[in-house]
Amino acid sequence: ALAERDDLPVFADIPFPGHGFSMNDLQAEIAGRILAILAEQRPEPGSRLPEQRVAKELSVSRSPVRTAMRFLEAQGFLRSEKGRGFLVARLPEPGEAAQDMPESRLSVIHDRMLRDRALGHIGQEVTEAELAERYGVSRALLARVLARLTGEGLIERLRGHGWGFVEMLENDRAYEDSYEFRIVVECGALRARHFAVDRTRLETMRRQHEDIMARPESVTSEHWFQTNTAFHEMIAEFSGNRYFQQAIRHQNNLRRMREYAEFTGMASERVVQSCREHLAIIEALGSGDLAWAEALLRRHLSQAADYTSLEE
Repeated sequence: ALAERDDLPVFADIPFPGHGFSMNDLQAEIAGRILAILAEQRPEPGSRLPEQRVAKELSVSRSPVRTAMRFLEAQGFLRSEKGRGFLVARLPEPGEAAQDMPESRLSVIHDRMLRDRALGHIGQEVTEAELAERYGVSRALLARVLARLTGEGLIERLRGHGWGFVEMLENDRAYEDSYEFRIVVECGALRARHFAVDRTRLETMRRQHEDIMARPESVTSEHWFQTNTAFHEMIAEFSGNRYFQQAIRHQNNLRRMREYAEFTGMASERVVQSCREHLAIIEALGSGDLAWAEALLRRHLSQAADYTSLEE
């Protein structure tokens, strides 16, 4: 969630020529998060996207959400109707970003901090004073960065003073151990007694993968990482068991940390192959053949382990 305090200073507004308004850093961050929601949830064009629902999901007030949505309306992603509010106009293509979208300072510091941690430039335990001095930011912005990292499960407050980053996958052996653990947990999730497929969610995931397969060469590593982790977390969520969900989310967060140290593009052929494997599992889940879905998932994770890389 995005942390917001009306009494804290924000960065100067960023003007957008021709749009008739400007956005500050928080509003730009929200616009990016809304675009991510459209890319991940794939709501039907013409469906309503209420300000209040978005504000609640992002834990912010409605005012910055409204400005962010006006910006996305000017970009053609949303449209507004009197009495109905904002509606989805179109969905972003795989890897597409809004034009003129400013790079949020929060995101910049967030990414730099994770990259520095992954490369060993900062220690596992840090203080706010150290971070504020290293990155040259205000305590207000730093608080928002730490809130985002906390929400992602990548850092936690220590007793007394300071913050501690979570462990990360530092070598190939750690990656192999991670995949071995994931095979046990994810395949076990399919056998959970309360396992139930959410067909709407499954169809949304299918469309996301089909969209990627249509233009694999344009998909960024970050976009594929998000889609990939969402797929595996979806299976854990279908189990109805929060411990499966927590375990898989934790594994994805460990992988995310290393991503910032080894962020490189990957072959489109690998993206297509991974999508095919995911789609086969989706097909098995949709037909109710959980035994076949488990066999496909086990093979998928076993093969992915051989790559010891971020993509599957």
